[in-house]
Amino acid sequence: MQAVAETPPLLEASLVNKRFGNTIALHDASLVCQPGSIHALLGENGAGKSTLIKIIAGVVTPDSGTIKLSGSPSVIHSPTEAARMGIVPVFQELSLLPDLSIAENIFIANPPTNRFGIVSSKRLKVAANALCAELGFEHLDTSALVKEIPLAQRQLVEIVKAFSHKPKLLILDEGTSALSVQDVKRVFEVIRRMRDQGHSVIFISHRMSEVEEIADTLTIFRDGQNVGSFPMGAVSHEEMVHLMIGRKLEQVFPPKPVVSQTHQPMLEVDDLSWEPTLHEINLRVGKGEIVGLGGLDGQGQGELLFALFGVLRGVHGKVRINGQDVKIISPANATSSNHRMALIPEDRKTEGLILPMSVGNNAILSVIDRLLNHFRLVDGAKERSTIQQMIEQMQVKVGSPHAPIRSLSGGNQQKVVIGKWLLTNAQIYLLHDPTRGIDVGTKQEIYQLIRKLADNGAAVLFFSTELSELVGMCDRVLVLYEGRIFRELRGDEINEESIVSAALGLQSASHERQQLT
Repeated sequence: MQAVAETPPLLEASLVNKRFGNTIALHDASLVCQPGSIHALLGENGAGKSTLIKIIAGVVTPDSGTIKLSGSPSVIHSPTEAARMGIVPVFQELSLLPDLSIAENIFIANPPTNRFGIVSSKRLKVAANALCAELGFEHLDTSALVKEIPLAQRQLVEIVKAFSHKPKLLILDEGTSALSVQDVKRVFEVIRRMRDQGHSVIFISHRMSEVEEIADTLTIFRDGQNVGSFPMGAVSHEEMVHLMIGRKLEQVFPPKPVVSQTHQPMLEVDDLSWEPTLHEINLRVGKGEIVGLGGLDGQGQGELLFALFGVLRGVHGKVRINGQDVKIISPANATSSNHRMALIPEDRKTEGLILPMSVGNNAILSVIDRLLNHFRLVDGAKERSTIQQMIEQMQVKVGSPHAPIRSLSGGNQQKVVIGKWLLTNAQIYLLHDPTRGIDVGTKQEIYQLIRKLADNGAAVLFFSTELSELVGMCDRVLVLYEGRIFRELRGDEINEESIVSAALGLQSASHERQQLT
């Protein structure tokens, strides 16, 4: 009886090495992805995951190693060549053109044309609408300009764009990090259909709940190497974290202050409105207090942070800092010595960093005026000292401060976004999902840092789309619903059930009992 040949892996990477200057990104790295599977790739930021998938996608050239596709050795010279082979990535760094429409972005590489070979706007829109409907994203307005839609929709557009290439291997690198729960469900439905058709997905996410829900197998990377591959469910959370960071993660969140205290008001807001999104917002954030903003995404939390930081025009209401009425008319005004505010934005790539610049130049952007000598030129010694201070304080993993910021992992980029504001000694911190898309180890470092800021007297207003962060980090939580503060949670009320109930515009049973008494 003749033996039946086994189907070879769809992808097999072996002994892959890559160095960037003095930084070893990959060392004899390996990855095997079977056809008809969803394969999770886990690891801390800087573990080598993104470098490996960029090699697989033809974006980065390896120093050595082999890549096999369906058993055949392959050399992938460019993203275009990778796409022809059926490999299509969706990276953390969005690649959309802001001044083009959603439809134009989706088919930018292969737009529909008429019989004269000219791009047909009508066919373009019909094709984009049809593809969005097929994927379950009918709510996208394909005629809208990308610059006019929120980050979550831009991430969906990247996914639709990837599917326009009919991938055999789809790579999602934090492709769900900005999505709502409902949109994540839609994406999961699409990639399950893809798997059932015999194709494969490499799925990178730091949301463990998503990994457990969608993945069939997982591989864990640490220090540029594969340190273990398993069927999903074969290892515990503790074992996964230990493999990822090489140490036991003792406690995720730092302890909150044991004794409830009355905080001296530092930031006070009365009847703040920005029509049609924000309505009569009233809040207080005390010195040394972390106040969370909860609620479903899109209920005005991001706009509230922008309004307080002077980004938006047409804002009405009163703001006081340390008891003094203030009018914040611009971000420059917000960061001035009178107000000392800092904003950690939602999208570090477009709002927090200047990607073509170096790590060092990004680090000093917020304090450049303090580094000038009497000739109004940057003092080199002060500049080097300030950059080194930030790198050491934030423990940024970088070979040289002259390295381009885009060469850093997502977690280390986020450390620079936060570190540059720490140099200003701000008294009020506005945080918009500061741990989005970063690993558990770096998250823990940022949690410790946020609590330390509060312990040192700063006021922190903290918006997070992760319920566990609001529960674990915040002294109070304000839940927004349709642009209003629907409910304030304190003490034992700060739990996932109460936050979700308020986010849906419902009162929890315990809160109703309190009202009756």
